[in-house]
Amino acid sequence: MKTMTAPPPPSPHPATLDDEKLLAQCRIERTRASGPGGQHRNKVETAIVLHHEPTGIKAQASERRSQKDNQRVALSRLRLTLACSPQPTEAPVSPSELWRSRLKGTRLIISPTHHDYPALLAEAMTALAVHNDDPAAAAQALGCSTSQLIKLLKHHPPALQQINQKRAATDRHTLK
Repeated sequence: MKTMTAPPPPSPHPATLDDEKLLAQCRIERTRASGPGGQHRNKVETAIVLHHEPTGIKAQASERRSQKDNQRVALSRLRLTLACSPQPTEAPVSPSELWRSRLKGTRLIISPTHHDYPALLAEAMTALAVHNDDPAAAAQALGCSTSQLIKLLKHHPPALQQINQKRAATDRHTLK
């Protein structure tokens, strides 16, 4: 007699991981930056390039004089790029605890500069992927209004551009 086992829970989206866990998945490259900044910038390896090993995605920052500040900026850029890569799932989408904590009625309250923004963007992109890039269906599944979902995408133009490219490939109007 075969015993049925529950499938393992889905792994969290990389954009939702805390800094230490995400950095543990990365190869960190420290380099010298070129450009303005004088001798300090050219003599010290303050530029950071993060290579996310599981996905091959990389992000870099070199505009700050501090290596620590550049690492923080590169990590933020990596999260946003990862957020645009939805996790494949067959399961119905339901809003996470973080998403629900940011909802006020059907309004989504988040600043694009907030640390939680990439995690919410990742959740929105996954919902859109599950719902064939239909913002109304994805918004309904997440409990927010369609305009709020589109507004979330507009804060990160590459995300909106990615959705619009997929929609254009199937002769659907672009989101504005």
